[in-house]
Amino acid sequence: MSMVSALSASQWAMPTPAWAKPHRQIRNDEIVAMTESASGSCLCGTVRFEISGGFEKFFLCHCSLCRKGSGSAHAANLVLTTARLNWLSGQDCVRTYRVPESRHERNFCDQCGSALPGVHANGAFVVVPAGSVDSAIGIRPDAHICLASRAEWDADLQDVPGFAGLPG
Repeated sequence: MSMVSALSASQWAMPTPAWAKPHRQIRNDEIVAMTESASGSCLCGTVRFEISGGFEKFFLCHCSLCRKGSGSAHAANLVLTTARLNWLSGQDCVRTYRVPESRHERNFCDQCGSALPGVHANGAFVVVPAGSVDSAIGIRPDAHICLASRAEWDADLQDVPGFAGLPG
């Protein structure tokens, strides 16, 4: 049985995380940011989307599932509870993989495998992989999360040399 399927929110119910619930009054200076939009796409360009509204949280997740799913030290995910996700093209190519017996799932393009946004917790919030956004994001990460699961090689990296392009 394939673990890749398009799941609807009604097929699984999860409690809404505390950070996704409204917790404070919105300030006037935040209204401008929330009315902005951002666009994104997959690597091959088949899937294109637009976010209407602002990004509320930006997490760098170091859990083993996010590391496996991203193939990197962490996943960089933007979280939205009041914005809207609009598919501009390729929605029929969006697939969802849900890790059995967990709340972890990821959306991806079935043509190129790129990570894509998804609606979670019965529509309570949208998770947008930061790397899938083509326009300016406008916020910095709020936190590194799940550091207890961090890869052993992912520490004290500020001393690793950096290059503007490929090394050599």
